[in-house]
Amino acid sequence: MIHWRLAVVMAERNISNKELAKRTGMHPTSISKLKTRRRLTRIDENTLSTLCEVLNCQPGDLMVYEKEKPVRQKK
Repeated sequence: MIHWRLAVVMAERNISNKELAKRTGMHPTSISKLKTRRRLTRIDENTLSTLCEVLNCQPGDLMVYEKEKPVRQKK
């Protein structure tokens, strides 16, 4: 599973939703929706590129892969 880390990267850089929206040209609501995701579902290449440029990071900084743990079945 790929986990989305935008909230973490924003916190590390001390940047607010409003400031990131201003710098990216995105609507603050869009930033908020992206920020609150925990799992990465789908993201446009241009959006990812813009976030990386503004946050001065690599795509891998915004997402991390974690192997899913198997669910134990009850006996």
